[in-house]
Amino acid sequence: MRYSDRRYSRTPIPEEPPEMRQHGFDEVLHPYSRQMAIREASRCLQCALPFCVEACPIAQDCRGYVGLIAAGRFDDAARVVLAANPLALTLCKVCYHFCEDSCIMRGRGTPVAIRQLKRAALELGDSSAPYVPRAHRPRRVGVIGAGPAGLMAAWELCLRGYSVTLFEKQAAVGGQVDAIPKYRLPSSELSRDLERFQNFDLSVVTERAGGVDFAPEALLREGYDAVYIAIGASKATSPGLPGEGLEGVHYALDLLFDVNRGRPPKLGKTVLVVGGGDVAIDSVRSAVRLAPGARVAMVYRRTREEAPAGEEELREADPEGIEFRWLLSPVRILGTEHVEGVQFQSMQLAAPDRSGRRAVVPTAAPPEVIPCDTVILAIGQTADLTGFQPDLGLTVGSKGWPEGIHPDGRTAVEGIFASGGRSVVHAMAAGTRAAEAIDAYLSEKDHVPPTPRPDPFGGGGPAERFPSGYSGPVWRP
Repeated sequence: MRYSDRRYSRTPIPEEPPEMRQHGFDEVLHPYSRQMAIREASRCLQCALPFCVEACPIAQDCRGYVGLIAAGRFDDAARVVLAANPLALTLCKVCYHFCEDSCIMRGRGTPVAIRQLKRAALELGDSSAPYVPRAHRPRRVGVIGAGPAGLMAAWELCLRGYSVTLFEKQAAVGGQVDAIPKYRLPSSELSRDLERFQNFDLSVVTERAGGVDFAPEALLREGYDAVYIAIGASKATSPGLPGEGLEGVHYALDLLFDVNRGRPPKLGKTVLVVGGGDVAIDSVRSAVRLAPGARVAMVYRRTREEAPAGEEELREADPEGIEFRWLLSPVRILGTEHVEGVQFQSMQLAAPDRSGRRAVVPTAAPPEVIPCDTVILAIGQTADLTGFQPDLGLTVGSKGWPEGIHPDGRTAVEGIFASGGRSVVHAMAAGTRAAEAIDAYLSEKDHVPPTPRPDPFGGGGPAERFPSGYSGPVWRP
């Protein structure tokens, strides 16, 4: 094979054999060796216009660290990653690699394995350097929610010298990261990321829920100069199906949290996961591991091509013994005291609307009953706004997280901001925007200009936010 031919074929990412995956939650994807990483990075064309960077919600300099890996400079590559990505060890396992979707090699063969190369930079290079804040600013910011948005906002603000307190309703930080199955994200990655925060003026208060245990407005009265609400969409939505209260019915997000906290539920011999998004695919793959030998299926009202779940996750699930049923919408859960089955209505795709999206409509076929003894509902999530006052003017975004009423995230109460994002990296981007808005707000009060993100490692001057050739983002919040 000529080199020009090899350039269009990805260096295969090592995987746990499918026949071994059902025996536990061991990581499915394995790392590149040094030689494999250099070979894969050498496929990168180093485009003058960095499409990969423009597709990344946090503008990670993918082109930069991939080029350094190709040259064998893994320590330098790790530093480039960490300069814009404080949750890098986490993201290199779970990001949906929007960068790869925009890689020019995608149109010629297979995109460069950018996420896997990020992992190589961090695992083969030095990723331990702590962050260094600039001179202290006598301003305090409270962040409600210690998920990706809250952690990213805390990082941005602490780098600028602010004192930050994170309030988290769970016993540990991480938010919905803590629901990601361990076959995708081993539990140590986030802890290792947070070790680099050691020099910050950062306090963490766990098991205190905003709205329930305290009001955001109360933090302002206690002396905080600004508050950021970053609680995400952590509450499972109920589809309101008849029979939803039967024994054997579980809500997917709660199930995933319980599994990671060592409280896995007992599943039956026939498990149906209803839904087609990321939480659904995580739930169905977890069910295979929790109930070896059980019949496990995922049922979604649209087609595979339209399922919100990532294609990589669907591909990895294919050989794990999971059955997929498409174009079926749940009508009711059947049973007396315990689940006995689910009735579904057959669906079909209608003609595309003006936006190109095709609605799903019922067919004339009679309802279909799929027998089962366990149902996992993965229909969606929304924000838990218990205790938050209407005076804040919070709006709930299309994916369920609360937002402010102004473009910069400001709510109706001066000094309080709110936002979120539809994936880990989108939430991080929301945290950056919120931190920049808070810095602008507090800087105006102090009659000083806003602070650009400083060099995270203590060098003089601001950090380089965008690499050469970058023309702007090509993604939506």
